[in-house]
Amino acid sequence: MRVLVVEDNEQLSAVLVRGLAEEGYTVDACTDGEEAVYRAATTEYDLIVLDWMLPRRDGASAAKEMRRLGVRAGILMLTARDSLQDKVNGLDAGADDYLTKPFEFEELLARLRALLRRGGGSAVLEFADLTLDPARHRVERAGKLIELSAREYALLEFFMRHPEEILSRTRIAEAVWEGESGLDSNVVDVYVSYLRNKIDKPFGVPLLHTVRGMGYVLRAPNAKV
Repeated sequence: MRVLVVEDNEQLSAVLVRGLAEEGYTVDACTDGEEAVYRAATTEYDLIVLDWMLPRRDGASAAKEMRRLGVRAGILMLTARDSLQDKVNGLDAGADDYLTKPFEFEELLARLRALLRRGGGSAVLEFADLTLDPARHRVERAGKLIELSAREYALLEFFMRHPEEILSRTRIAEAVWEGESGLDSNVVDVYVSYLRNKIDKPFGVPLLHTVRGMGYVLRAPNAKV
């Protein structure tokens, strides 16, 4: 799941970005409404966490413009405004939900999960006998629940959104570890190994394959690599 966090309070933005990344989301961030509209229109996001009071363009105006441009991501509006009319205005502008500051991070996560269940981003991903439910952060193979860390989950989701496609280590790192500096050169290999130990090794039939000199591919059983 890819999330755009739009918040001009640097401290709060950092908390949201870090917390969402730890939950397995791929997170982008910006600090003003104009950039938010541009990013939402040019990148496919599943969710947008949008502050109301922003430089250049406020959140309500940004949400309205996003919808005009055809952005379908679920929008959660964050604001200190708590009057009924403010909530109505935000929802009428195009937001799907409304969370008043200050808030608990667990409530924000719950509201984001609810938005995913409502929208297209909640569709269960299936490949062979492997399933991933984005709305519940649940992974199963052959009906057996698989426990993954947040990073392993994000990695698997990336593979399942690009099945049968050879993905280079660079592309994987950019998608799953976006914005992180100082990554070890073999971090992708290490996490692919972790993932294989959970989704392949216990089941005897590998789905995640190495393509020598190119990267990795999620490929159906018995297919030629």
